[in-house]
Amino acid sequence: MQHSRSHLISAFLSCIAASTLPSLADVIDLQLNQPALDRWMYPFNSTPGTRTVLTTFGSDRDNQTQFDSRDGQILLAFDTGAIVPIGSVQYEIIQAEVSISFANDMVVQYDPTSDPWQMFLPAGDSRRVNDPDAGQPIELAGVGFRGGFTAATFMENSAYAVSGASYLSPGVRNAFAASFDNANNLVDMSNHPRDGFQPNVFAVGQVAGLSAGQLIAQDTVMTFQVNVADANIQNYLRQGIQAGRTFFSLSSLTFVAQQAGNYPAFYSKENAYVQFGLAQAAHLKMKVQPLPACIPEDLNCSGIVDSADLGSLLGKFGPCADCAADFNKDGFVDSSDLGRMLGAFGQ
Repeated sequence: MQHSRSHLISAFLSCIAASTLPSLADVIDLQLNQPALDRWMYPFNSTPGTRTVLTTFGSDRDNQTQFDSRDGQILLAFDTGAIVPIGSVQYEIIQAEVSISFANDMVVQYDPTSDPWQMFLPAGDSRRVNDPDAGQPIELAGVGFRGGFTAATFMENSAYAVSGASYLSPGVRNAFAASFDNANNLVDMSNHPRDGFQPNVFAVGQVAGLSAGQLIAQDTVMTFQVNVADANIQNYLRQGIQAGRTFFSLSSLTFVAQQAGNYPAFYSKENAYVQFGLAQAAHLKMKVQPLPACIPEDLNCSGIVDSADLGSLLGKFGPCADCAADFNKDGFVDSSDLGRMLGAFGQ
């Protein structure tokens, strides 16, 4: 009788424990109604982190002697660690959506598709083409860092440019809009027309019920459905979830002239209308699913260390702050990390 009672108690406690642990099949619905960081990343922003309206625009395409092509950029960072546990669990991002609300009224034409980079070339360049449609799209991408900063250390009031650089020079931002190139590297897309490539953006802003070319009304919500099927973007989001903070950028090549133009403006979390519940700051929605445990060398957590993981590691060779392929966390993906992967090949 005593043995039977102990067996029943043990089984009962096991059932309780099992019911309190999340299953690997459980999907975590994450919704954050305000970013931890939203900053107008612009050389003339004298109030970083406290500005109430955030804008995006290009520089003057016919006078590109200074400034980045994507001149007015917005940084967003969302802290997810309180909802998605940080630890040894790996995650798959099933869905990700960023949204933000317009603060200006009927001045921006809606463009739901990406434009060719050649349309932002200066007059006289034989490669220049006309903008194929009305307006210029607002695009969501990742964020890259320089000047010694990382996603963990860059704050709303961190220095705009690398030490000793002129704020007016292109390519000096310490945090910048970034996309993945054909070699799977996260690269600065602030000057992609000058560099001659089409950025693989995470998403193009969409407005439900609005037709291309129509003017966008104040308080309109623009949504960005992130392309989580792209392996590089999926890995970028996974790293953000693992770190507990995910960065996004918003930028556009909206045509402006010096000190003039109609360009998109959005509410920041510091805006009084947001503070009093009359408007919305940027939102993040994600569906995240825990994956079975995998060893570090299995970079895509496919269940085996194979050529896909090797290709991903080789694509990251060199300086690589906080990336998964830097197994010994020395700031570089190098021969020691390669040796460790080859030792785990086939596992």
